[in-house]
Parts: sequence; structure tokens; C-alpha cells
Amino acid sequence: MKKKMKDENKILMMLAFFSVSIGLWGNFRQLWLQDNQFSVTQISNIISIGTFISIVGIALIGKYVTLNKLKNTVTFVLIIKFINMLALYYLNGTSKIELINLTIVIDIIMEYIMITSIYPLITTIVKNNTIYSKRKLTEYLFRDIGILLGGIFIGKSMAGILINYNTCLIISNIFLVISIITMMNIKINHSEEKQKKKDSMFKYLLKSKIVLWYVLDVFVGTMAMSTALGLKMLTLTNYFAFSDNIATNYLLLVGLLADAIGILALKYVTPKNDYITITIKFGIRFIGYIIAFISNNLIITLIAITWSLLISTAYENICDGVCGK
Repeated sequence: MKKKMKDENKILMMLAFFSVSIGLWGNFRQLWLQDNQFSVTQISNIISIGTFISIVGIALIGKYVTLNKLKNTVTFVLIIKFINMLALYYLNGTSKIELINLTIVIDIIMEYIMITSIYPLITTIVKNNTIYSKRKLTEYLFRDIGILLGGIFIGKSMAGILINYNTCLIISNIFLVISIITMMNIKINHSEEKQKKKDSMFKYLLKSKIVLWYVLDVFVGTMAMSTALGLKMLTLTNYFAFSDNIATNYLLLVGLLADAIGILALKYVTPKNDYITITIKFGIRFIGYIIAFISNNLIITLIAITWSLLISTAYENICDGVCGK
């Protein structure tokens, strides 16, 4: 049991370093692209393509990668992301647009696959009612720490080196290296039941109405969220005229408050009043977006964006996770 707990903590530690990396780099990725002469439309297209291909990649991994191969797959994904980010570092300031397009898409794909694979990986060691929430809490908390580091150092000069978006990229890659080393030191020993061909992901979705409706809900909800807030930093810096420091501090503060609200929701909100959480997330958000659209007022739009960010973690902590049999 102690060994299982030790390996569980190692996975959470690996996730913590990975999340710091994501918070540090992901927060400035859009601005890095803008600095490399990409328009908002081009950036939006790149992120959309990367996200779409990620869905395909996750589906293929879910169908073909068995649990006893998951650790090696995750390690491989981390290494590919590390090499890809090194390439991005050296592509900065160049006119190699197509290569930058490709590397950004790969970066997004590896990030999504990695985050999606953490929960199945950790359940090969331990399964209980709190592990999903611990995984989410670790991811969000350390992602915010990454955003905090970026907010503190961006634009500052240290040892004669100006901390810019490309510097944040390489610092992010250092945390990624630590997560790779941690991942390689995790030993996962478990006996896996033989999988039957009929138990494919698609047949599982089709035979379970609850899971099917849940997947559709997540798909539509995520698409709506990405449409409204897929370009958070560009929205804040271009539309609201925030500086990168102010935009980062805003996202950090809202993220920390969202984490706190998520913890409270996890403690006090149960499935018995889950319709309330759905109404709070989608109903009030819908009304806020409609009012912001009609009014075309910056303050109202900022309030609508802030509410969406604040309530998202609480909803995920309550409604996301694996459906029991």
C-alpha cells in the first residue's frame, strides 16, 4: 500500500512540474505567435487545427493503447513535446511560418494527450473517490504557479538577460525536463485484464446512454468555451488593451479564485443538486454573453469572461470524471 501511495505521489509530482510548464508557456503562447507576426485569425486557426487533431489522437490512444503501455506512451509524449519546444525556441524570430505552424500544432496535440492520459495512468496504481479531484487540484494549482512565475518575471532583466516570451518558453521546457525525469522513475506494475475487441471506445459510448449524453455535453460545452475564451491573452491585450503583465495577473487571480470555488463546490455540492451547478455554469454564462453581445460594453464583456473562468473549475470538479458501473 505504501508503495502504491509513493507511486501515486510521483505521478502527481510529475503532473505538478508539467502543469507549471503549461502555465508558464501556455499563457504566453498566443502572444509569442503574435510577436512572430501571426494575425489573430492565423493564431485562432492554428489552435483550432491543433485541438481538432488532438481529439483524433486521444481517440486513437483510447482505442489502441492498453494500460500496460500507457506509461511508455506518456513518457514518449513528454519527450516529443520537449524536442518540439526546443524547435520552437530556435524558430522564434525566423520567417519559417510553415515550420512554426507545424510545431505549434504538435505542441497543442502533445499537451492535450498528456493531460487526458494522467487520470487513466494514475488509476493503474490507485482507485478511489478522491483521486480524480486530487489530480485536478494538482493540475490547476501548479498551472497557476506557472502563470504566477510568468507574471513576475516577464519584461524583467535578470543577469543581463531580458525575460521575454521566448525565455518563458525555455524555462517552461526546464520544468518539462523535470517532469520527464520524474515520469521515468515511476514503476507501474499491475495485471491488466485482456481487452475484448467488442469493448471498443465507440461501442462503449453507443451502448451507454449516460456516457453518450455526457460526452455530447462536454463536446458542446468545451466548443462553446473555446469559442468564447480560446484566445484569452489576445482578447485581454488587444481588445481590452491590458499589458501582458496585467493580463497575466488577472488570469492568475481569477484562476486562484476559481480553484477556491472548485474546492468549496467539491465539498458542499452533491449530485442531488447538480442541476443547480449546470444552471449556474451554462444559464448565467449564456445570459452574460447575450448581454455583452447586445450592449457591446467592455465592462459587461469582462464580467461575462470573468464569470466563465470563475465557475468552470467548480463545474468540472462536480460533473467530470469516470462514470461508475
